Amino acid sequence: MQERHNRWAFGLNCIMRYRHLFFDLDHTLWDFDSNSREALEDIYHSLSLAEAGIHDFDLFHKRYLGHNERLWDRYRNGQMKVDELRWKRMALSLLDFKIGDEALARKMGVEFLEILPTKKRLFPDTVEVLGYLSEKKYNLHLITNGFEKTQHHKLKTSGIDIFFREVITSEGSNSLKPHPEIFEYAILKTGGQKRESIMIGDTPDVDISGARRAGIDQVYVNHTGNKEPVEATFTVYSLKELMKIF
Repeated sequence: MQERHNRWAFGLNCIMRYRHLFFDLDHTLWDFDSNSREALEDIYHSLSLAEAGIHDFDLFHKRYLGHNERLWDRYRNGQMKVDELRWKRMALSLLDFKIGDEALARKMGVEFLEILPTKKRLFPDTVEVLGYLSEKKYNLHLITNGFEKTQHHKLKTSGIDIFFREVITSEGSNSLKPHPEIFEYAILKTGGQKRESIMIGDTPDVDISGARRAGIDQVYVNHTGNKEPVEATFTVYSLKELMKIF
């Protein structure tokens, strides 16, 4: 409790120095888990995957999540190209059900990225908090590892594109969190300085450690109630708590 109190005290004393707030999008503001499940279920029905031999959508979704996470790790580490990631996560999921159909996997990859950004679920209080920060004249930006076209579509569909001045993606910056280059690119593009910037995200080893290594303060948004210790400038358990910091 004393450590948390000290962090709040630090915030009260130093908060006015922040001018640029860099948000992560997926899993921080935009409810990726709920939205991606809905998108995958839409594809499951539209492409009649039950007739192809996948009779349990919940199991298919679970297998997809596992493959997607492993392939994203490879992509972040430079071991896989983005185009390969898009369809191979589908192909591996199909193979778990003894379906070896590359054409179907590629079709699923395309349709998934078309449907996904049409979903609108945000975490509670997202719009209220972004509106509050905008009214307080903070410069709001995004740093995201998501795909350029997809991320912009998500922002527009969910109605939060109006809050952000710059959207820095892995494709646009030619780098990925947690590598420092994407944070350096973000600082350069926004015309800010590190000492007046802070990164707000949900993933300790991507958003938080990446920003820290780049010399930028961080807010760890612990939506999941993770009990593992995370070294961050601030920790919050809901977006609304940001209104106490800023």
